[in-house]
Amino acid sequence: MSEDFTEKKARAAAWFRSLRDEIVTAFEALEDAHGTGPVGRFEVTPTTRADGGGGLMSVMRGGRVFEKVGVNVSAVHGTLGERAQKAMAARGVPGMAEDPRFWASGISLVAHMVNPHCPAVHMNTRMFWTPHACWFGGGSDLNPCLEYPEDTAHFHAQMQAACDAHDVGYYTKFKAWADEYFFVPHRGRARGVGGIFYDDLNTGDWEADFSFTQDVGRAFLPAFVPLTEKRVDTAWTEADREAQLVHRGLYAEYNLVYDRGTKFGLETGHDANAVLMSLPPLAKWI
Repeated sequence: MSEDFTEKKARAAAWFRSLRDEIVTAFEALEDAHGTGPVGRFEVTPTTRADGGGGLMSVMRGGRVFEKVGVNVSAVHGTLGERAQKAMAARGVPGMAEDPRFWASGISLVAHMVNPHCPAVHMNTRMFWTPHACWFGGGSDLNPCLEYPEDTAHFHAQMQAACDAHDVGYYTKFKAWADEYFFVPHRGRARGVGGIFYDDLNTGDWEADFSFTQDVGRAFLPAFVPLTEKRVDTAWTEADREAQLVHRGLYAEYNLVYDRGTKFGLETGHDANAVLMSLPPLAKWI
C-alpha cells in the first residue's frame, strides 16, 4: 500500500475524539436532568501503551442515571506480537509476517444503567491500518434486561437510517453480522437485542467508508438517549434489579470470552483498565 495515510489517520483520530466529547456532554446532561442525589460526572484518565500511543479513559460511576459508563478513545501504534499477527493473517490481512507494524484509533462505549428498565448499550467505531491494508469497523447494539419491543424497534430504525444513507444492503448485512457476533454460544442466546456490527470495511473508497463510520457514530445518541429519557423514571422492583444483575453476568461472560476488542487490547499491551472498562460494576450468576 503506497498511499500516505498520515493525514487520514489524523482525521480519523480527531473524529473519534470529537464524538467522545459530544457523547460525554450528552450523558452528563442526562445526569443533570433526571434522578436525585449526587450528579454523576466523568473521571478522565490518560492512558498509554508502552509500544506507542495512548488515549483517554472517561468513566462515570455511581451516577443518578448511569451506574457505570465508559467512553474511551485511543490512537495506538507499534508492532503486533506473534499471536496478533497470526490472528490478522487468519482474517486475510496480507503482509503481516513481512511487516507487522500497525496503527489503530477508535472510540469504545459501554453504559450500564441504574434503572433496570433502561437498556445497557455498547458502541464502537474504529480505523485500523497496516502497511498492506486499511479498514474500518464498529457498530452498536442494545442490551436490555427487560425488553420493550418499541425500544428495540426505535434503536434498529436509527441504525438502519445510518446504513441506508450509504448502501441499502448495509443494514441487512450488518444486522445479521451483529446477531451472529453478539451471540453467546455457551448460553445458546444473544447477549441483547442486536443492532449492527461490521469489520474489515474497505470498499476501495476511503472517504466513503469513513463517512459511513462517522454516520454510525452520529446515530448513537438519537438511538439511545430517547430510550433512556423514556424509561429513567419508571418504578422498578427488586425482581427487576435481580434480572438486571443476572443479565450483566451474561454481558461480562461475552466480553471476557469472545469479544475481539478485549482480546486485541490485552494482547497488544494497552491499558488493562481501559480495555476492561466494559465490565459492569456489579453482576450476578445463578
